[in-house]
Amino acid sequence: MNQPIGVIDSGVGGLTVAKEIMRQLPNENICYLGDTLRCPYGPRDPEQVRKFTMDMTQFLLTHNIKLLVIACNTATAAALHYIRDNVDIPVVGVIQPGARAAIKATKNSQVGVIGTEGTIKSDAYTNALSLLNHQVAVKSLACPKFAPLVESSEYKGSVAKKVVAQSLRPFKNSGIDTFVLGCTHYPLLQPIIENVLGPRVKVINPGLETASEVSMLLDYFTLRNVSDEPQQHRFFTTGSPKIFGGIASDWLGLPQMVVEFAKIGQERK
Repeated sequence: MNQPIGVIDSGVGGLTVAKEIMRQLPNENICYLGDTLRCPYGPRDPEQVRKFTMDMTQFLLTHNIKLLVIACNTATAAALHYIRDNVDIPVVGVIQPGARAAIKATKNSQVGVIGTEGTIKSDAYTNALSLLNHQVAVKSLACPKFAPLVESSEYKGSVAKKVVAQSLRPFKNSGIDTFVLGCTHYPLLQPIIENVLGPRVKVINPGLETASEVSMLLDYFTLRNVSDEPQQHRFFTTGSPKIFGGIASDWLGLPQMVVEFAKIGQERK
């Protein structure tokens, strides 16, 4: 089954998940779509997020994907069940895998979660964590400035360090020992986040566990790529291919990657 695995996100953040899939599953092809034109999704109404997520899904279905990864926490919270009910391929989100990884890691059942406004308002992580361990205490915080830092390629500089340090002040002396990056943009800020939180806090990137779940589903549905043909990854964006490509090539280590423009949906605002 050399059909690609589809990966969708509101922008470049889902590349953190795609990178982990590529690392864990090197024989698989990836077809990625980032909706950078309509990013960020966090402040949007859940119904609008569902529509945008379906727009992206329908686009990738035309590229014959065999499995879909919703590599966006906001879209997972708002649209995962809706998408699963409306497509005929396996669909994976990032929240449940991230919650499982946090429960495995925590020693004192004190977990911190950061995400977009939409993800935090949905209580998706709190609910997922509580289902796995009803004694877990969750401290959640929306960090709406983080994704724009990544989308504007400012995630390595002094501005990012200042914004992260200020934003994470509520977690100082909070007692948490595990910290979930509840937005796929945030792993690009992970070195700064880890520096602010200190070595005693385990930072969870849900992309690692998501890739493991993808691997399991490929086996369960007999979808693994057993072809000897070289991998052919494709990357699409609804915004600027040049800007997207600059961030993507840096993060994925693919200096000569080609990014294609995608026009999706009817609502362009």
